[in-house]
Amino acid sequence: MKKDWWKNAVVYQIYPRSFADSNGDGIGDLKGITGKLEYLKELGIDVIWLSPVYQSPNADNGYDISDYQAIMEEFGTMDDFDEMLDKAHALGIKIMMDVVVNHTSDEHRWFMESRKSKENPYRDYYIWRDPKKDGSTPNRWESSFSGSAWTYDEKTGQYYLHLFADKQPDLNWENEKVREDVYDMMTWWCEKGVDGFRFDVITLISKRPDLPDGEEIGNGYTFQTCANGPRIHEYLQEMNEKVLSRYPLITVGESPMVDAQMAKLYCGEDRHELNMIFHFDHVSGSLKHPGKFGKWDAPAMDLPELRDVLTRWQEGLSEDGWNSLYLSNHDQPRCVSRFGNDSAEYRQVSAKMLATAMHMLKGTPYIYQGEELGMTNPRFEKIDQYRDVESLNIYERLTKEEGLSEKKVMGYLKEVSRDNARTPMQWDSVKNAGFTDGNPWIDVNPDYVEINARKEMSDEDSVFHYYQKLIRLRHEMNVIVDGRFDLLLPEDPNLFAYTRTLGDEKLFVLCNFSKNVIDIPEEIKGYLRGEVLISNYKETGNDYLKPYEAVVYHIS
Repeated sequence: MKKDWWKNAVVYQIYPRSFADSNGDGIGDLKGITGKLEYLKELGIDVIWLSPVYQSPNADNGYDISDYQAIMEEFGTMDDFDEMLDKAHALGIKIMMDVVVNHTSDEHRWFMESRKSKENPYRDYYIWRDPKKDGSTPNRWESSFSGSAWTYDEKTGQYYLHLFADKQPDLNWENEKVREDVYDMMTWWCEKGVDGFRFDVITLISKRPDLPDGEEIGNGYTFQTCANGPRIHEYLQEMNEKVLSRYPLITVGESPMVDAQMAKLYCGEDRHELNMIFHFDHVSGSLKHPGKFGKWDAPAMDLPELRDVLTRWQEGLSEDGWNSLYLSNHDQPRCVSRFGNDSAEYRQVSAKMLATAMHMLKGTPYIYQGEELGMTNPRFEKIDQYRDVESLNIYERLTKEEGLSEKKVMGYLKEVSRDNARTPMQWDSVKNAGFTDGNPWIDVNPDYVEINARKEMSDEDSVFHYYQKLIRLRHEMNVIVDGRFDLLLPEDPNLFAYTRTLGDEKLFVLCNFSKNVIDIPEEIKGYLRGEVLISNYKETGNDYLKPYEAVVYHIS
């Protein structure tokens, strides 16, 4: 197998709870995934990124793991996992596990032992601190899910740290035993035959020992000072030596607070850490127009800002490192609703345009389930339709502490809540979109009658078939994988234009991010030659671009 096989791969993320339910309990499961693998084979993807399927009490939908080597009962059994893995491999599809090693569930055996006493052998598996003299928290960090990042334990008289929910205590990576146990767990999965790992918030595992307060945000203080901590690269190089380098894996780290220069330290060729990382520069909201409440009231980036970010990362990792290409995942709203236009008139062409812009870049593309159908935000009208702990917490905070109207806060949730991505996969037009015979754990998007896999697969001009073609082109053309990226029209308010060059071969990519008809600027008309490789309109090659038009020319 080629050492860097993952550079040619296209990854498809499955959020198991919402993908396919095989037993009618309203919750997606492993057998449901197994039953849909032929669909993914037809789409043409190479790797499934499987969001957590480990045993969990689900305080954060599986990102709070109580047993790393057991399967969540709602999802099935380890035998079901093995069946899925074997069938995927038989179809030529690899499985990348989503693993959380910054924290565990408070119901994990390690933490239950840790909180028994200060003398317990597992006490040092987590980060415990004494209160300040006035009894207050050790520092003023705010949890990512609102409220303090510290919870007081009455029994032992200390606080434990949780950068996320209080049921997600942070592991103490300073403890060598913690690291050994984590590496043993990962080796166990590798021996089982999995093909890689996506590491949740991996840049947070090394904390500064003094745990400084950091910058004030709202009513609390950010914990961002602990990102990219003093021993982070030591830990990742140790992990690579002990586990990752011993198997032909794909590895990607979710990396809050990392810029393009810092990324080289995580995924540079000679760093021996990870293959690539996920950054958040393009999906966290506009920096030109920041909101008062973070992502909640910050508008999406416009094209000039988005283009600047994508270009910075393309150029920053052009010689060393590798990009992850994504607009959607389980933590983000639907990309056609956020960056495109999800109206009936423009949903399909804008979904195809966004896919073109991203899949023609240098890096490994990631498709989130339903993205290949052009699925949209459901824009739920009632707070009781939301399930995500982050959304429910921010609703409470903004309505009760900040005094915002329910209508205002619901407007925020409709646009950027993580639940926008977590509604059930839309398989067909029957009840519950073919996701379940029971009552789904979260409401189905009402537009499933119009937007579903069965309908898309029967239409040669659909978003599905467009993604299928983009994937096939990446597999066939080295210039898409290895070609140099060069930006054109860096100041244009509507057009994202760039070339990819490998030797004498060149691609010219032109995308209209607006709903207006745009005249093609004179300075790039010289690129309008050669074969039209792919376009989201049947008729192209004019002196203008139609709304959300995308076209790629192959110039040899």
